[in-house]
Amino acid sequence: MLEEIKNSPVPRHVGIITDGNRRYARSNGLSTDEGHLKGKEKLEEVLEWCMEVGVEILTVYGFSTENFKRSKREVDFLFRLINDAFLDLLKDKRVYENNIRVKVIGETHVLPEYLRETIEKVESTTKGFKKFRFNLAIGYGGREEIINAIKRLYGDVNSGKIGIDDIDENLFRSYLYDSSIPDPDLIFRTSGEERISNFLLWQSAYSELYFSDVNFPELKKSDFFRAIRDYQNRKRRFGA
Repeated sequence: MLEEIKNSPVPRHVGIITDGNRRYARSNGLSTDEGHLKGKEKLEEVLEWCMEVGVEILTVYGFSTENFKRSKREVDFLFRLINDAFLDLLKDKRVYENNIRVKVIGETHVLPEYLRETIEKVESTTKGFKKFRFNLAIGYGGREEIINAIKRLYGDVNSGKIGIDDIDENLFRSYLYDSSIPDPDLIFRTSGEERISNFLLWQSAYSELYFSDVNFPELKKSDFFRAIRDYQNRKRRFGA
């Protein structure tokens, strides 16, 4: 299947909603913590698969604003797990060999101080890398991103920095968490749910959507490749 994929244009930017860690744990008699650990390990594989097929940008929904509603114990575990994942990235030679730039989008000010410090370190270390971009949405909500952009935009209009007639799509984009990220070509969600759950709402206006019944920790390379092939077989019209 890899040869077939390489014979057609691949999505430049893939967004993944990594759903199903807890369901995987329940169905396999594991703890929730073990399910999240398996999800972390699977994400490392997915990153490899993206580079293998030629995807240039991967954005992963790591921790949503809604996830704060979970138990304090689970939230604390997830933050520690995310922190460990970033520390692993700093030591992973593949990051340097493949020139992977790592960036976090979201309301990082609500995260624990130790995690904010680790994020700052991994972002500054990889800032100059340009071959592959790995974005993690942490403390992220699409509605919140849009509302916060509106607030900042209003402040600049109110202060006279910009005029009301200056506002267009390109200007508004500059107020999002990271305006340098192109819109995702493909958004891929696991676990059988068929919704995007507040993920990249502005950016996904014309993204192709693909849903898989497989829980994220059980995702196979063939499942991922199938999503890429499905994308390649679609005709993108962008409303035309």
